[in-house]
Amino acid sequence: MSFEVQKRLKIAILITGSICLLEIIGGWISHSLALLSDAAHMFSDMFALSLSAFALYISSRPSTSTKTYGYHRVEIFASFCNGLLIVVMGLFILLEAYDRIHTPREVDALIVSIVAALGLATNLWILYILKPPMAHSHDLNLKSAFYHVIGDSLASVGVIVSGIVIYFTQWYAIDSIISIGIAGLLFWGAKTILSESLHILLEGVPKGISLKEVEDELTSIPDIKGIHELHIWCICSNIYALSTHALVNDQKVNQMNSVLDEANSLLKEKFNITHSTIQFESNPCDQATALCDIKH
Repeated sequence: MSFEVQKRLKIAILITGSICLLEIIGGWISHSLALLSDAAHMFSDMFALSLSAFALYISSRPSTSTKTYGYHRVEIFASFCNGLLIVVMGLFILLEAYDRIHTPREVDALIVSIVAALGLATNLWILYILKPPMAHSHDLNLKSAFYHVIGDSLASVGVIVSGIVIYFTQWYAIDSIISIGIAGLLFWGAKTILSESLHILLEGVPKGISLKEVEDELTSIPDIKGIHELHIWCICSNIYALSTHALVNDQKVNQMNSVLDEANSLLKEKFNITHSTIQFESNPCDQATALCDIKH
């Protein structure tokens, strides 16, 4: 499936990049800020799709003696940079829209409508290409790229509406109003990208997972009497890791293999935690807490 997804992503990136360039040229010729804003949104789509393709490639690279988790975090760092770039583009659009509301510029409605319609048709085509592998994917990176394109489709509809309104009424201010709306879409997308990537970079607990629930599930295993120093974090958007101390009865190491297998299976099936390190202890820890008190 990975090869099929990569193939579809490459096609989508090529198409998106071509339409983005067309919208930049069309926006420049027609003096339409809304069309240039849609091009900025299309660029963010292209970046998100490229990031997804890059993440699939980088995740296949093996770990090394200096990068024991491999290169998965590159995906998260790139997502964070992408979020910052989208914020900058949104701010530029807002500043230009503010200026144009006070001094509206004449816009070529026909060019705007035609180019925006091509953009919308392209987005719908990309959604058709990407839907089978990506809409229901458990990979947050792939899902975010898919919904990026949905957002851009809505933006294209807004630009088409502005072109039609300008064509029949010559109300040029609507071009700036639509641009502000697209900037809002950019900020909304950037907020999600930045919050999720920053949460992962700060080793936050994966969304949808509760420490208390994980602890309760582990202690439901008969041989595990208690859990402390429990840590759960994301290596990247869809790979979760865990480390903890587990209090058990004093017994031989080889007798604990079945307990370890049961714990690992439980973590994988119920919480999608595929990398776990469990330290068994037969004596209660003097400083046992739900979270490890790490200090500088």
